[in-house]
Amino acid sequence: MKVTTTTLSLTVADVDASREFFCTHLGYEVAMAADGFASLTRGEADAAADIVLLRTGAEVLPPEQRDRQAGGLILALTVSGLDAEERRLRDAGAPITMPLREEPWGERLFQMTDPNGIVVQLVEWVTPAGPAV
Repeated sequence: MKVTTTTLSLTVADVDASREFFCTHLGYEVAMAADGFASLTRGEADAAADIVLLRTGAEVLPPEQRDRQAGGLILALTVSGLDAEERRLRDAGAPITMPLREEPWGERLFQMTDPNGIVVQLVEWVTPAGPAV
């Protein structure tokens, strides 16, 4: 098997709101869209997963999946220049729901939450301070 693209498919109540969030704040572009559906990509610019947004209740989904919504999921994007991204997003009014912080193991991160409750975490890895474990 050769994986050629990674796509995250999310079922949300308001496709347009999530589409706007990902395009405005995270540089995604609409590859295709229809009523209750949007396929988003960042193209070949980087390694970010493509995202498909489906409206809750969409008949293209199996009946047992139609009323499920994205929940308990964190979309983590590893980036460079985390401080600059946090400033850019804060200045743009992005909904930052967990402020920038650094974990003892060397993970620097902050989180945003889109209008449908999708948590997006931007992460940058650094050499942890202190003695090696």
